Amino acid sequence: MTASQALARKWRPKDFAKLVGQEHIVKALVNSIEQNRLHHAYLFTGTRGIGKTTIARILAKALNCELGPTTTPCGKCTACQSIDRGNFVDLIELDAASNTQVDAMRELLDNTQYAPVAARYKVYLIDEVHMLSKSAFNAMLKTLEEPPEHIKFILATTDPQKIPVTVLSRCLQFNLKQIPASLIVTRLSEILAAEEVSADATALKLLAKAAKGSLRDALSLLDQAIVFSNAAIDEKNMRAMLGALDQDYLFALLEALAKHDGSALFTVVDQLETAGASFDQILQDLAALLHQLAMVQILPQMFADEQPETSRLLAVAQLFTPEDIQLFYQIVLHGRSDLDYAPDEYSGFTMTLMRMLAFIPHTQHVVEAGQTASAVISSPEIKSESSDRPAVPRQIKENSTPNTAWLALVDQLPLKGMTKMLAQYSEAKYFSTDKIELCVAETHKHLLDKTYQGKLKSQLESHFGKPIEINFSLGGVAGMTPAAQLERNKQEKQSQAVDAIESDPYIRELVDQFDAKLNISSIKPIN
Repeated sequence: MTASQALARKWRPKDFAKLVGQEHIVKALVNSIEQNRLHHAYLFTGTRGIGKTTIARILAKALNCELGPTTTPCGKCTACQSIDRGNFVDLIELDAASNTQVDAMRELLDNTQYAPVAARYKVYLIDEVHMLSKSAFNAMLKTLEEPPEHIKFILATTDPQKIPVTVLSRCLQFNLKQIPASLIVTRLSEILAAEEVSADATALKLLAKAAKGSLRDALSLLDQAIVFSNAAIDEKNMRAMLGALDQDYLFALLEALAKHDGSALFTVVDQLETAGASFDQILQDLAALLHQLAMVQILPQMFADEQPETSRLLAVAQLFTPEDIQLFYQIVLHGRSDLDYAPDEYSGFTMTLMRMLAFIPHTQHVVEAGQTASAVISSPEIKSESSDRPAVPRQIKENSTPNTAWLALVDQLPLKGMTKMLAQYSEAKYFSTDKIELCVAETHKHLLDKTYQGKLKSQLESHFGKPIEINFSLGGVAGMTPAAQLERNKQEKQSQAVDAIESDPYIRELVDQFDAKLNISSIKPIN
């Protein structure tokens, strides 16, 4: 690796083929060049570090290459090499952030009447164009309205909303996307291989996440990582360099919340404070984890069973209702915004956690206000005689129906993750200790992955202590799956809890005297 040259400069793409994550822009530019439909003004918009000026310079090469205009500039002619070095006389670059006044723009535009010195087109590249003053925009507009044939404008900005509509309407506008973390990881891996530097996959994922869609930022972080880790980039070093939090802490916080264990919660807080973690960053990471948990609950098929974190995500997701996750997410977001107003970050962070702990529904029975009065009470806990799982004998009876036997068996197997979901959403059509035939509804066909089928078969054979034939089919089910039975039990418990609250004498008195109304959705039965 050349020590004097930053990776972001050394590995900056020099042609369209090497651009990462902006295929929609490349396709449009390539088509316009191949069809000889060139515009006089291009506007590239998007966040910093995603390739706006890089694409602008490649376009300038494509227009002025001795073989061009061409979609594949040679990189060897005088024009290509001068543009790469940054000293091409007919590529005029202006940073509008430091040249906002009309005089600078007029001086630049006065030269548009002159033909290129050594190129096909004179290209004006104006970065952060939104920073120009109103007068400077007006001066530019006159040239944009009637541009000379030998002039091309390439404008770049992170804030297109500040550009006058009169200017926008005269430009061909392209919106660059933030680069997905997966593409950043792939690119970093390619560069590290060329630089002969080792790195583990988790470390690269941390770098990509910290870059927030900017490949330039990712390469700058990679430069720092190589120095920080002495060219052996691993997860531990990257977490230390970035101040990134170990996911174990976040899971521990949520598990303590699920148990209503304030002592365990503050034990984790003390560990975080000792580690010198940023409480603002912890809340940010916690919000990201809560988003993942919400996705797991709604679209579990999106998470590969083989990923190391998936089993723990699935386990924690089952500790909370979707409403809990949504509530926690909002509390965390508000907690972040309130940190600046807290006495100190520790107080603000711990108050956010205590708010989450306070709002976990042990048994919430809230009376909403009527027109004349309101009341909020803490009612007695309602215990349901039914359980979340079907009550089944430990031994499966010989005369059991296929589904009764299957419900009992699923309750006994130590299943987890997507394999557990396959079992729960399967309905038994035939059951014996030698052969089981299961049917899965069309809506859950994603569960019929061979990997999950194989894992379920292994668990069954381990349970029975012998080989067993298991067959799956796709079709209609009669609502006798373990998942359906769990939902019925849940609804039964919910109904019992609502009935108990509605018949409570104290509740009835409040409703009668204050015209209050029960918030039925807030009533939660205890386990």
